[in-house]
Amino acid sequence: MPDKKPTHEQGQLQLQFYDLRREAKLRQARDWFTQNYFVDSFEDSQRIAPFGSQEGTYLFMVLGYWEQACAFLNHGLLHDQLFFETSGEFFGVWDRVKPIVPKAREMFKQKLFLSNLEKAAERFEEWQKKVSPGSLEAMREWTKQMRSEKAKKEVDPLRRSRTPAPHP
Repeated sequence: MPDKKPTHEQGQLQLQFYDLRREAKLRQARDWFTQNYFVDSFEDSQRIAPFGSQEGTYLFMVLGYWEQACAFLNHGLLHDQLFFETSGEFFGVWDRVKPIVPKAREMFKQKLFLSNLEKAAERFEEWQKKVSPGSLEAMREWTKQMRSEKAKKEVDPLRRSRTPAPHP
């Protein structure tokens, strides 16, 4: 990663990408992804976010946004360190979709599917290990806890909101 300072243009472009994240529909998609997208396989992904469904649309909005942002990063239009210091969300997205990528690449004959997200995530992981050892493990543990809480709610969705029925 170059030690060069970010240019004014790189800073402006990064702010434009940040502004896109605030768009209402993309914000909904990112919220849905964070709260619901926990998969171990392509089949899990299709169950949670099937093609043509609202959830599938949300998934591809999130993936498309981060793939594009990471493409700009990988081609030098954004500054690695500035991006990494301010945009860790893309790594969390990659960490969650990583299990589906090999099958998706094979199935759609698209060997570059999410390749920009993958390359940026690999660099981010190395960078993060140097600047903040243990942070990735903490993030993964937090994600595991979120997944566990979601699973508990799915088993008994009324568990937290159930109020006792009045006795006659």
